[in-house]
Amino acid sequence: MILVTGAAGFIGANLVKGLNDRGEQNILAVDNLTRAEKFRNLADCEIADYWDKEAFLDALVDGMFDGEIDVVFHNGACSDTMGSDGRYMMENNFRYTRTLLDWCQAEGARFIYASSAAVYGAGPEFREDRQCEKPLNVYGYSKFLMDQVVRREWEELGSQVVGLRYFNVYGPREAHKARMASVAFHSFNQFRASGKVKLFEGSGGYGPGEQRRDFVSVDDVVRVNLWMLDHPEVSGIFNLGTGRAQPFNDVARAVVNTLRMKAGEPVLPLDELRHRGLLEYIPFHEGLKDKYQSYTQADLTLLRKAGYDAPFASVEEGVARYVEWMLENPQ
Repeated sequence: MILVTGAAGFIGANLVKGLNDRGEQNILAVDNLTRAEKFRNLADCEIADYWDKEAFLDALVDGMFDGEIDVVFHNGACSDTMGSDGRYMMENNFRYTRTLLDWCQAEGARFIYASSAAVYGAGPEFREDRQCEKPLNVYGYSKFLMDQVVRREWEELGSQVVGLRYFNVYGPREAHKARMASVAFHSFNQFRASGKVKLFEGSGGYGPGEQRRDFVSVDDVVRVNLWMLDHPEVSGIFNLGTGRAQPFNDVARAVVNTLRMKAGEPVLPLDELRHRGLLEYIPFHEGLKDKYQSYTQADLTLLRKAGYDAPFASVEEGVARYVEWMLENPQ
């Protein structure tokens, strides 16, 4: 059996769908449906069973699942980078993950878990190396600490352990994330509602909308997870981005121009989008300035060295595909 935690969430639900697409249905889904609308992410998926995350962990520790689970994809976490409840963040993101890791090692089950590019803080280097890791918030610290546990116990680990440091992921099934949803999601909804997209003004030495992130499609994230499933001999902590930093302006332009093309209107360059007022820049939220990553770019050296050689979608490709999905699947 395959366990997917955070199964009703953004990445977890896409992973369940990806497993279904290759014929896998013996999936145990674990999540917290306090926000009941998340069930929609699993409505077109096939699973064998569902457990609440707290009830599941208790049952796991009590031995109920001993010998039943072969692979764990652990994507369940509080992903609110603005969250201020450090106690909850550490219990939910660190302690829960640590318990799952220990159980997997005792059972010989494989463990593929979600880390985060938030471990790097403001950068400027985004390489899987201790000297590059300076988290800016407790969310990033909770992920960093788990990675440190894996490193410290590396020589004693038996079955496969993979930590995937997700960069800025966007794509289908993220509507429930609300303010924490991707720039592509918000740009789509802003333009449909008001005819314009709003981005932050300049910061960190970058001009308006020119802050650069490594935006990675959830489709590519699923592919890497499934590649790890197919390669049990591969273990390690790996960046999962495209290896290309692109400005927020590229995301907004891809959203607006895809919608314009769908409406039979011509594609416009960035300067024209600004001139026509289709793109607007707003001040930063005060509480965000000192916790903001103005630049991220995954160093993919270790992932490529491990053998993953598939290309990653650019913002222009991935966001256009996502916009088309949102048009076909109103949320």
